[in-house]
Amino acid sequence: MVTTSEGGARPALVEGTAEVGARVRELRERCGLSLSELARRASVGKATLSGLESGTRNPTLDTLHAVAAALDLPLTALLGPPPGAVHGAAVEMRLLRVFDDGPVTYELYRMRIPAGLAQRSPAHHAGVTEHATVFAGVLETGPVDAPRRAGPGEHVEWAADVPHRYAALDGADVHASLLIRYPRP
Repeated sequence: MVTTSEGGARPALVEGTAEVGARVRELRERCGLSLSELARRASVGKATLSGLESGTRNPTLDTLHAVAAALDLPLTALLGPPPGAVHGAAVEMRLLRVFDDGPVTYELYRMRIPAGLAQRSPAHHAGVTEHATVFAGVLETGPVDAPRRAGPGEHVEWAADVPHRYAALDGADVHASLLIRYPRP
């Protein structure tokens, strides 16, 4: 049985929260958006976004993904230099590499999901896809309404411009790589 953490708000362990906030403010202003408009587009509270920008709030992974999607940017545009581990409600990720390939940016992560946990993630901007290769455990992932399973040595990919989920099934931690492909708008 999966213990769900999909509604949880576990803080992201992002080093340099003030720097992340400053980058969010700079990117928001570059796009000509008010704080209220970005909060609306990202479906996050204005107070949450204000705290993020001022560096007084340690953002969740879901909040960072929502803000990045609202700005039509990859997550790493908000994080700057390679961060340490970033945690969602269940997913722990460590950025390994960013590849800029003309009209597309790729982010490669090492991902771990503790046994029995699940997480729902917000939609990315249009055209974003995710690709997971499982090394250990059984991963259930993909769109919330049509998730798929993958075990060791298997690969699964999905359109990530819809809400999607990650879950570790069968009583074992999932260890996988996650490649996120962001086309430039």
